[in-house]
Amino acid sequence: MNRLIVLLTLCVMLLPLAACGKKGSPSAPGPSNEVTFPRTYPQPD
Repeated sequence: MNRLIVLLTLCVMLLPLAACGKKGSPSAPGPSNEVTFPRTYPQPD
């Protein structure tokens, strides 16, 4: 019973971290011919 509680607690703590990864380079919203801000993003520090 104790192992089950530890396993469930571990899953609850680790599953939200799966959504925090970088998926790819950012892209501007909308059609590319109507983008009004720069198409390149500054590099993170």
